[in-house]
Amino acid sequence: MNKLGIIALESAERMGGRVEKILSEWHDGEHFRVPVSCPRFSSGEGKGIIGTSIRGRDLYILVDVCNNSLSYKMAGASNRMSPDDHYQDLKRIIAACNGQADSITVIMPFLYEGRQHRKTTRESLDCALMLRELEHMGVDHIITFDAHDPRMQNVVPLTDLENISPALQFTQALLTEYEDMKLDGDHLMFIAPDEGATGRVVFMASLFGVNIGMFYKRRDYTRIVDGTNPIVAHEFCGGSVEGMDVIVVDDMIASGGSILDVARQLKARGARRVFLFSTFGLFTSGMDKFDQAYAEGCFDRVFTTDLVYQSPELLKREYYFSVGMARYVAALIDTLHHSGSLTELVKPEKRIRQTIEIYNTKSSTQG
Repeated sequence: MNKLGIIALESAERMGGRVEKILSEWHDGEHFRVPVSCPRFSSGEGKGIIGTSIRGRDLYILVDVCNNSLSYKMAGASNRMSPDDHYQDLKRIIAACNGQADSITVIMPFLYEGRQHRKTTRESLDCALMLRELEHMGVDHIITFDAHDPRMQNVVPLTDLENISPALQFTQALLTEYEDMKLDGDHLMFIAPDEGATGRVVFMASLFGVNIGMFYKRRDYTRIVDGTNPIVAHEFCGGSVEGMDVIVVDDMIASGGSILDVARQLKARGARRVFLFSTFGLFTSGMDKFDQAYAEGCFDRVFTTDLVYQSPELLKREYYFSVGMARYVAALIDTLHHSGSLTELVKPEKRIRQTIEIYNTKSSTQG
């Protein structure tokens, strides 16, 4: 078997360290990190450097294209790294491998340019171009989480692209934190904040055996603001949420305006508690909106994963819960490296049902 190699770009250093530590514990203290760097010239140009031989290794490269905490010097000024910069660094490291690695797997939790997955006029298809480019560079496997549109897998039908849902980890986090949940159709409902989130909500609601509700966005198609048609209002489709716990499920929180508007409407409709699930908590407009909404009682808890950068300000919020994913990522790497089946990891329906059954049994015993 080829030796395992873990490459964590600077953007994913924290996650890479946790994953490597877990793998080391599983394999008698063996270390797998491959040192890399992406230094910059004063002009802002860069290059990728690998610090040790990777000949014959199976490489797993972790990158967080959403990490906005990093910067580099260009012409003497500080330039904050954008998703484009992180993606370029990923390509630099792949290019530095010079074809010596036996296999390359890219672990990109937030799919680069995943929001630009389709075009409605004369627009670029950035996500599709990225996937084709990685395929052309010799990447064998791509692992991502909760892609904005899972149909992006169709772009590279001959390359293994795993789109993974963290539904199990969200379920475990919620049921660990709250011991008074009643998991039935009379007390719980899953909510889709827009049409695009319906698939995620149907999946989780089916496993919990409860109903769903959905908001749809009325947009102003006569103008474009920040790259999209602005939302005029959120309209609700579904049954009564009076006295119920509701869980709003989405793939990302950007500015947070939409999901907070949904939370306010649910509270106004008499929801008992409102929980917000989002795989990626980007919080691009800061935390003030959420602080105010929480103070007003619009929601009870925000759950997002640690798959992308989390600012110290976010981690301090009492209403925020960070869903840890390092052990799961380590399990994916370990299974794939040993040529095992990813089915149970990628499709965790059985584990979710078991978690719910254990919770219900415990609740009935205590009751």
